[in-house]
Amino acid sequence: MHSRRTVERAIAGRVAGSTDEGRADHHVSEEELRKRLEMLRIEHRDLDAAIDALSSTGAMDQLQVARLKKRKLRLKDQIAMLEDYLIPDIIA
Repeated sequence: MHSRRTVERAIAGRVAGSTDEGRADHHVSEEELRKRLEMLRIEHRDLDAAIDALSSTGAMDQLQVARLKKRKLRLKDQIAMLEDYLIPDIIA
């Protein structure tokens, strides 16, 4: 599980458009995290549709499909990180 500080820095860097996550040093509200999570989910679905559309055509660009799949996996990792942070563990 990721620490609160790690998640805040990672998300703040992405929200601010920073490529250096260490530069972003402000706290991100839970509302901002939920909005970012929803944006990531939408982008993930859009990539899935784009991959399906490219795959269904006869003239498939393998390099483009590979790039889209790689981007989709990065989005999945970001979604998982946010979900882990926003959804508390329930101790049974």
